[in-house]
Amino acid sequence: MAAQKDQGFDFPTWLQPDGIPVSCIEKIKVLNENLEELRDMAQDALEDGILMGCDEEQIRKVLHLLVDSLANPYRDKTENGA
Repeated sequence: MAAQKDQGFDFPTWLQPDGIPVSCIEKIKVLNENLEELRDMAQDALEDGILMGCDEEQIRKVLHLLVDSLANPYRDKTENGA
């Protein structure tokens, strides 16, 4: 299945931990919708910051740091095969 495109952004082929593509259309739809919502919110935050006189590079770095700070609450369950 080819990745879809939205406003210059290619949705990824979603993969399971073993590297096999996710095949459930509903799961892919939810993942893509979530990603689209995040992109819209990040775009709004970037535009707001620029309009308020902030440095674009700093805003982008902060957005990257925000993503990097996300925690996986299921780590123990997925690593143990549950």
